[in-house]
Amino acid sequence: MMQTMNINNQQKLRGDVLRNEPMAKHTSWRVGGVASIFYKPVDLDDLSIFLSQQSEDTQIIFVGLGSNLLVRDAGLDAAVICASGVLNKIEERDDCCIYAEIGVPSPKLAKVSAKQGLSGAEFLCGIPGTVGGALAMNAGAMGGEIWPVVKNVTTIDQHGQMYVRTVSDFDIAYRSVKEKADSDFKIGINEWFVGVTLQLQKGVREQSEQKIKSHLARRGATQPTQQPNAGSVFRNPVGDYAARLIESVGLKGYCIGGACVSEKHANFIINTGTATANDIENLINYVHQIVKNEFKINLIREVRIIGNKT
Repeated sequence: MMQTMNINNQQKLRGDVLRNEPMAKHTSWRVGGVASIFYKPVDLDDLSIFLSQQSEDTQIIFVGLGSNLLVRDAGLDAAVICASGVLNKIEERDDCCIYAEIGVPSPKLAKVSAKQGLSGAEFLCGIPGTVGGALAMNAGAMGGEIWPVVKNVTTIDQHGQMYVRTVSDFDIAYRSVKEKADSDFKIGINEWFVGVTLQLQKGVREQSEQKIKSHLARRGATQPTQQPNAGSVFRNPVGDYAARLIESVGLKGYCIGGACVSEKHANFIINTGTATANDIENLINYVHQIVKNEFKINLIREVRIIGNKT
């Protein structure tokens, strides 16, 4: 079920258009070449205007905190829209619902929900990115995933037109979100998430806050949160864990250039300070090949790799 939302695009842009912006400033791995166009919209109206002004063949890429993302060293011939710090509205709505724009950090949404006495979003504190990224890949942590608590999503198309779409418009799976096969849109291609309404339950604030505190302590103890990384590199195969497989072949601590498999969690690759995007991509490919050779298991990347190859 889809509802159209009309936006007036007869206004000038209020955000800043940057040219040849280094993506290393906008990714959690702290690597990556330049984006030919980089835009931080002031709000959704401004984003709508920006999109309506782009040519049909302009590649559009949305970025939040740049986690779960590797931008190659040769950069991007694209218009990159940065939602972090700008598209960050959160509103409590009726019937235990809460609305958030895509630039809201997932941990912040977990904490705000708990503060409002709503339960069911605590797991979001373990996702090191924004709501937009979580929606795009059905991100999960601590045994929870975002789409089971989604009531509806707000999307925007390449003309700046916005829609409200329901969960039934999408095929949802483990770390995967796709539009239905017969849909008239392609999510991430000509339509993008800009907001979400979560359906939560009445809870007890103190209990939810304690659960979040426990989740964060566990994450800090088991993941290299103090070093540049992009979260889990590979999906867990059915009935197993990518980290166990990688550790089993002796790759903990293995490095290519400045990129290393974390000693703390084998499914994380860290930038020790001198890594290039090429180092990281080569290490991802090496880990994949060694695990495949040893276990005949084809690990699937969670990390999205974009940009021009040198």
